[in-house]
Amino acid sequence: MTSPWPAALGPLLYELDPGLQAYFGDLPAGTTGLGRGTFDVVGTPRRWLWPFLRLVANEGIAVATWQKNVPFTVYNRPDPRRRVVRAERQIALMTGTWTMVDAIAAVGPGTTLVDDLGRHRRLRVVLEPTVVDGALVLRSTAVGIRFGLIRVRVPNAVAPRVKLTERFAAGRQHVSVTIDLPVIGRIYEYSGSFEYVHLRSSRRA
Repeated sequence: MTSPWPAALGPLLYELDPGLQAYFGDLPAGTTGLGRGTFDVVGTPRRWLWPFLRLVANEGIAVATWQKNVPFTVYNRPDPRRRVVRAERQIALMTGTWTMVDAIAAVGPGTTLVDDLGRHRRLRVVLEPTVVDGALVLRSTAVGIRFGLIRVRVPNAVAPRVKLTERFAAGRQHVSVTIDLPVIGRIYEYSGSFEYVHLRSSRRA
C-alpha cells in the first residue's frame, strides 16, 4: 500500500463515487498521478489579506491573488518508504506559474489524515474524512505551525477552518477548498475540475 487514503478511509473508500476511487485508491507502484484542469477561482477578493498571503507564497502554501478560469496541473507522487502522497499543483496565473506543494499522510489508527503544506512543511492541518452522496468531504480538526524544530498548535478559537470537497460529475473530478477564520469568514479558496490519469513513469508529461 503506497497511498494514505485507503488506510484512512477504510470502508468509506467504497462509498465514494467510482470515478473518485481511482484517485483515492492505492497508487500503483512506480506511478505518478497526473491531473489537468481549470480552477474556476483561486485566492481571495479581500485585497487587504494579500500582504499576509505573500508571506507564504514562496513556501507554496497560498498565493496573493483573485483570478478566475485558471489552468492548472497536479502531480501526485507516492513516497515508497511510507504511506505519504506528495502533491505539486502548478497554477498558471496571469503573473506566471505558481506552485503549491503539500504532503498528506495517514497517521495512527482510525481515519486521521495529516496534511503538511509548504516546501518546509510550515503548516500542518489535521483532517477528518466523511463521504456524502459519493463525494469525499474533509474538515479540519486541528491546525499547527512549525517554527524551526517546534510545532505549535493554533488554539481552536482562532484556528482557520479548512474544508475540502471532492466529487465526480460529467466525467471530471471536481474539487473545492475553502478556508475560513472565526468572525472574519472566508479568507481563501480555490475550486475547479480536472481529468486524472496514472502515468507509468515518474517523469512529467
